[in-house]
Amino acid sequence: MACLFVNHLTVADFAYLDGARGLVGESWIVDIELEGDLDDQSMVLDFGAVKKRLKRAIDDSIDHTLLVPMQADGLQWQSRDGSVRLLFPSALGAIEHVGPPCAVSALNCAEITPESVAATLNEALMPLMPPSVHALRLHLRQEAINGAYYQYVHGLRKHDGACQRIAHGHRSRLEIETDGKRRADLEDEIALAWTDIYLGVHDDIAARANGRIRFAYDAPEGHFELALPEHCVDVLDRDSTVECIATVLHGRLRARGDIPADAALRVRAFEGVNKGAIADGG
Repeated sequence: MACLFVNHLTVADFAYLDGARGLVGESWIVDIELEGDLDDQSMVLDFGAVKKRLKRAIDDSIDHTLLVPMQADGLQWQSRDGSVRLLFPSALGAIEHVGPPCAVSALNCAEITPESVAATLNEALMPLMPPSVHALRLHLRQEAINGAYYQYVHGLRKHDGACQRIAHGHRSRLEIETDGKRRADLEDEIALAWTDIYLGVHDDIAARANGRIRFAYDAPEGHFELALPEHCVDVLDRDSTVECIATVLHGRLRARGDIPADAALRVRAFEGVNKGAIADGG
């Protein structure tokens, strides 16, 4: 038998529920190996077929969804009227989510890990393989980041694709420069403040009381709601696209007053792996 590999087949951007951390945004790079017999082209499987078939299947499964460990203690799950409603207890406070089934990925595990997600994906992907492929192995890994990064969850109500889902997320690098010099101190400060943060939008707030905040909106895929402790949220005065995130960070840094007014300030905010937005200027 022969073994075919594809590194960085795709990146899965998603959110997941964790008993200790609460609601977590994540970006995992997907590597894959296929083991099997050679076909009449002397291939295990054509690279084009691997990228097209398997990448699409992964993108259509966990990507831009909320991953839920169905064996987690205290989880309450209800599916009715075309909507999934769940309540998840965490050390930081309860998390409530309402949304269409396409926005949630239910995993038969007690904890979301690269191994538990890979096992779930393997079960979904193997039936897509031709008989000549005998084994499929997935490796899920975080991007190696030398410096600051933040993990956030958000939803884009105005988006007509999967980004409209109220709880999907990213693990993102952050680069800040003043007068062309990297400012690791500022990067670390923001990354710390935005550790496991939900970036909510002021216009999407439906209720705010007793230390909790609820966001709700209707989008093309259906009705969405998310309620969680207020200390896990940063409310923005604009949409939470990466373009707006970069602009918000730039404005907040400039407003602090500890950066000289004549210094050039540049913020590169990433959205997951190898993509993002820049805000710069005086």
